[in-house]
Amino acid sequence: MQYVDKWRAVAAATGSADRAAAEDGVRLAYRTAGLAEPERIIWAESPRAGAQTVGALKGAGPSVREQVRTRPWAQERRRLHDDLGPAGWTELWNSTGARLWDNTRALAERIRAGVIEELTGRPASEPSGAPADGPDQQRVTADSPDRERPSRTEVRLILLDAVLGQHDAAWLAAFDGRSERLEGLARVASNAGWWWPFEKAVVICERPVALHRDEAGRLDRGDGPALAFPDGFGMYAWRGMPVPAAFLDELTSIDAQRIRTEENAELRRVMLEHYGYDRYLAESGAKPLHQDESGTLWGISLNDDEDVVMVEVLNSTAEPDGTFRTYWLRVPPTTKTAKEGVAWTFGLDEKAYEPLRQT
Repeated sequence: MQYVDKWRAVAAATGSADRAAAEDGVRLAYRTAGLAEPERIIWAESPRAGAQTVGALKGAGPSVREQVRTRPWAQERRRLHDDLGPAGWTELWNSTGARLWDNTRALAERIRAGVIEELTGRPASEPSGAPADGPDQQRVTADSPDRERPSRTEVRLILLDAVLGQHDAAWLAAFDGRSERLEGLARVASNAGWWWPFEKAVVICERPVALHRDEAGRLDRGDGPALAFPDGFGMYAWRGMPVPAAFLDELTSIDAQRIRTEENAELRRVMLEHYGYDRYLAESGAKPLHQDESGTLWGISLNDDEDVVMVEVLNSTAEPDGTFRTYWLRVPPTTKTAKEGVAWTFGLDEKAYEPLRQT
C-alpha cells in the first residue's frame, strides 16, 4: 500500500518540476539502456508544447523509446512474472498498479485528445469520414499562424512516442522496490511530466499547475480549467465530461428555457445537474406521473435524449430543526411507479420491495 499511495501522489502532483532531478533520471535511464547520455535536454511547458517541439526538432536522431522504456519494462515484467508465477504476478498487479490504472490511463487519454484538438483544430474523436488534412487547407498551429496545422495522424504518432512520466505511475507502482533497472524512469516520473527520448536529445514537459477531480477521480471543476499547465494549455470538464470553457461561465446564469433549447444532449445533462432537477421541474410546470406511499414520480421530456425520470422522496426522519428533507432519485426512464423507482435504487423489483421501517 505504501507504493500505491506514493505513486498516486506522483500521478496527481502539480507545480514546477524538479528539473535537476528529472534530468538526472533521464541520464540514468539512458545509461541503464546502454546508450550515451543525450547531448541536449529541452524543456516544454506542457504536452502540447512538447509535441510542437518534437514536431520541429532537428538533429535529434531517431527515437530511443524502445530501448529506454518499452524493452526494459517488458523484460522486467517477464522477470517478475517468472519469479512470482502467474498467480503471484496477478496478486502483485492487483494490489499496486491496478488501483491506479483506470484514473491515470483516463487522464493520459484526455491529455492526448486535448493536444490533438488544439494542434489540429479538430476533436481527436472526429469521424473518419471527415475531410482529410491536406496542404491545400492552409491550417495553422495555435502559436504559429503562418504554418499549416499538422494532421491528426502526425500529432497522434508524436504523442504515442512519448514516455508519460508521472502518468506512468500505475505500472511503476508495481515495480517499486523490485527493479533497479527502472530507477531512471521512476526518477523522471517522480519529478516531471511527459518526455520524448531521442538519440541525441530529450524533450521533457513540466507538470500541471492545477488538477481538480471529483470523488470518482474524474476531471471536474465548475469555475475554471480542471487541468492546467504553465503555458495555458488545459482542459475544462464537469464530472469527467469535456466542456467548452465558455460553457462553464454560462452555468451561473442559465434558466429552464436555456436548458430546453440546448441542442447538445450531453451539455444539457450537465446543465440539469448544475441547475437542479427539482428546480427545473418546478420552473417547467411539470406534472407528476405517479404517486404512492413511496413518493412521487416525475418525468422530464428532452429533445433528442431519453426522458429524465425521478422519484421525489420525503425522508421520514426529521432534521434537527424539525423539518423533513426531500431527496430526488434518478431512475430508469421506463419506470412506471414511484415504488418501482425506489425499489430499483435498492436493486430490487417492485414486488420484492417491502420496507419494514423507513429511515
